[in-house]
Amino acid sequence: MTTVNITRLDASDKDFAEQLSQQLAWNETDDLDVHQQVLNIIDKVKKEGDKALLDYTNQFDRTQFKKAAELCLSLETLKQAWDTLSAEKAEALQTAANRIRAFAEEQKMQSWQYTEEDGTVLGQKITALDKVGLYVPGGKAAYPSSVLMNAIPAKVAGVKEIIMVVPTPEGVTNQLVLAAAYIAGVDKVFTVGGAQAVAALAYGTKTIPAVDKIVGPGNIYVATAKKMVFGKVGIDMIAGPSEILVICDGKTQADWIAMDLFSQAEHDEDAQAILISDNAEYLDQVEQSIHRLLPEMERKAIIQASLSSRGAFIKVETLIQAAEVANIIAPEHLELSVEDPEALNQHIRHAGAIFMGRYTAEA
Repeated sequence: MTTVNITRLDASDKDFAEQLSQQLAWNETDDLDVHQQVLNIIDKVKKEGDKALLDYTNQFDRTQFKKAAELCLSLETLKQAWDTLSAEKAEALQTAANRIRAFAEEQKMQSWQYTEEDGTVLGQKITALDKVGLYVPGGKAAYPSSVLMNAIPAKVAGVKEIIMVVPTPEGVTNQLVLAAAYIAGVDKVFTVGGAQAVAALAYGTKTIPAVDKIVGPGNIYVATAKKMVFGKVGIDMIAGPSEILVICDGKTQADWIAMDLFSQAEHDEDAQAILISDNAEYLDQVEQSIHRLLPEMERKAIIQASLSSRGAFIKVETLIQAAEVANIIAPEHLELSVEDPEALNQHIRHAGAIFMGRYTAEA
């Protein structure tokens, strides 16, 4: 049986605040060595363009590209990826794309103006960017959702051209990622990743055009590169490790909650998965589910490392107290797996995406 040692905290302990702070602490590896490596990569791409891209891509992704043109995937390749998907996967992607598009339409900002009594006209004009670069991870895990969630809102907003970069270790492409790019309307795809891809998008090369803004998640090298090119181009954010926090009243199937925790813990060893409940016995049940289900997971080693180093089970007295703890943590993903999620949501102030109810699983 795979062993996972998950930290247990109790909100009634006198030193709970200190314990929680220590558990949330993340030793970011953006050290001087990483900083200098990224600086060198950006400088080389600025000076040598496509040659530097080829050199770094062949070095880091263990490929053997000879010409920069080989880094570009044709739209026909994207279409083929879509056309050859299984019916089940195609339906899942299309359903997700349709929902994201509908949501983005609701979010879309509109231009407006008004006239004051003296005749002064004031207003705001909303104009989409011309070109946006989308970074899609392709290393330890590849997620078509990253493509859909970034490309579709950009298209809805009116962005004229989306340039996607995605690393392909050993030259292996991910069919779902390419299919997602096709249905999301991505205009160009290049098989490059890392800091070199960010540099190319920011400064442009003969093959990869410079963009106005770079979005999308990546590892510490990608995040550091985005920091460095900010100002030359816009960026979305500096993304840290993935996070999920589940508040549960103890009435949801334990296996479901275990799988939800896995859904973010599998991203990388620094990901954080936390469960809060007012039922101590239920915490034990979920831990048993984790031990039983983990050996079946494809990325069990990463999940084990993540849960052991950064995971936590927190016992609280009430669900209101659970919400208070959640507000301190301010998670990227918050799941309210309770009988009345609408009521509990009234107490939530700090969270990214909120998943309401037992059947709205983050996984």
